[in-house]
Amino acid sequence: MFSSYRAEDVTILLKDITGLVPPMATAERERLIQAGRHYSEMLPLEYEPTEKYMEAYRDALTRYAEITARATACLAEEIYAEKGADAVLVSLARAGTPIGILLKRYLRKRFGADVAHYTISIIRGRGIDANAMAYILARHAPAALQFVDGWTGKGAIARTLAADAAVFPGVGAGLAVLSDPAYVAEKCGTHEDFLIASSCLNATVSGLLSRTVLRSDIIGADDFHGAAFYEELRARDLTYDFIDAVEAHFPTAAPPKPVAAAHPSGLSEVRRIAADFGIADINLVKPGIGEATRVLLRRLPWKLLVHSTADEARLGHLYQLAKEKGVEVVSYPLRNYLACGLIRALADN
Repeated sequence: MFSSYRAEDVTILLKDITGLVPPMATAERERLIQAGRHYSEMLPLEYEPTEKYMEAYRDALTRYAEITARATACLAEEIYAEKGADAVLVSLARAGTPIGILLKRYLRKRFGADVAHYTISIIRGRGIDANAMAYILARHAPAALQFVDGWTGKGAIARTLAADAAVFPGVGAGLAVLSDPAYVAEKCGTHEDFLIASSCLNATVSGLLSRTVLRSDIIGADDFHGAAFYEELRARDLTYDFIDAVEAHFPTAAPPKPVAAAHPSGLSEVRRIAADFGIADINLVKPGIGEATRVLLRRLPWKLLVHSTADEARLGHLYQLAKEKGVEVVSYPLRNYLACGLIRALADN
């Protein structure tokens, strides 16, 4: 199995395209994306974290392992109540994969249930991997499937999933995430926009896998979507450092369910931000701690909006990244989120 994940934790339904898609410099990749090329046809250069940033990551993991564990438990309890021991976790690579592993471990520890866990690709604007879905459905009942991701931003993946699942009779389109500040997921551990430490890094906390790729010259009609394996990063692999740290904090009893009070959607907040900053394309607005981190790691950031410029405990890694990359940090009255990344429109250069 190409990745540093263990076979007992996840079955990876991805094609190994290692060496076939050379990573692209951030500025060039951003130029091509904004010119209309789809992001899934290219791979970004993997960010090499500074020691200062790694300190911020380790601090985040220490601070948030327990909160992450509690959100995992809440979510796992809800999944088990609905689907029982026959549940089939289908995590969305790559951010969803470690979350799927955490859910699988919690279900085994709490209920003695050894549920199946697959990780597959879903790509905004291109859809879910139909070949991976066919593989799973040849082995499991459609109603048993539960899609899993890490967090919600604007809710684009949830909407893509809702549209694509209709093609597969009996498969529920509901998404399960640890953090749902956008209020679009069917199941969540919490609606709080909290830092899931795995979002701080890329491949080195995701089984040494790239983000997924869909390109007709390397992905055939019968292939799974692809991903590259970064064997050269093995000495810096922290995948199980994250998973084991969170598992160590699993609660011994079911925590209370998150309260879903009436709340504006994340998308309405994104539209307000876009209007306030004169942004025509809402795809350049990336709300939530996880999405803001991704902007700073692999896009061309313009500004970092934060609910406070003095929340070191929750946003320390973002302040550090913004400092390293020379990105302006702006205090802004966010509602659903604690942070939001704005991507630079190339016309601004």
